[in-house]
Amino acid sequence: MTDNPTPPFLPAVVDRATWTAEREALLVREKAHTRAGDEIAAARRRLSMVEVDAGAPLVGPSGPVTLLDAFEGRDQLIAYFHMWHTGHPAAEQCAGCTFCASQVRELSYLHSRGVTYAVLCQGPYEQTVRYRDFMGWDVPWYSAQESAETLLAGRGPFLLAFYVRHGDRVFETYATNGRGVEAMTPTYSLLDMTAFGRQEEWEDMPENRSQGWTPDGGQIVDGRPTAQWARLRAGHSDDLGA
Repeated sequence: MTDNPTPPFLPAVVDRATWTAEREALLVREKAHTRAGDEIAAARRRLSMVEVDAGAPLVGPSGPVTLLDAFEGRDQLIAYFHMWHTGHPAAEQCAGCTFCASQVRELSYLHSRGVTYAVLCQGPYEQTVRYRDFMGWDVPWYSAQESAETLLAGRGPFLLAFYVRHGDRVFETYATNGRGVEAMTPTYSLLDMTAFGRQEEWEDMPENRSQGWTPDGGQIVDGRPTAQWARLRAGHSDDLGA
């Protein structure tokens, strides 16, 4: 008997041999999941593609540019379409887009494979780039306000689009939205491996397992996208100058 039993919301305590057997049984399923993902990726590489307007107008730090310019001379482009509420303060900007965009930072590995990553924001450049700077992001950032409707083609929100260029022509090879953009968020993958998961209401949890996290909703704490709080505490200004 122990004087300090584990509370019922924690996993059961077993010996190492029992735990290892359970872990190895789960590993069989995990490997099958990985192989299935490889097969899906192979099928994705065999999709056809659709031509898009290489001259679709964007606005960047040097002024008007085109979708083709956003490739920065590389052969492929990954573009995340960031929602924007024009005229609204930082506190009211999209929590989901903030959550996703904040986690794609080191781009050298993509560049080494001839791939450029950029955020195409659906609001005006001068206001939205202030949000990027407030958040401390340094990825390529463009306003796609003028061309978003054409490029999104009725899809979204949270669209992650993949393009390839051939000379001066641009083609869309793949796109995903909804939970598909979780590819941008290693936070979710790490949380999924923990005993308490993402701590969100929709998850299939063991009986009596504590959820713990009680946000206002989505990726919001005290009415703001979660990632904003560290910047605010550090004294960064969230004035977007709308």
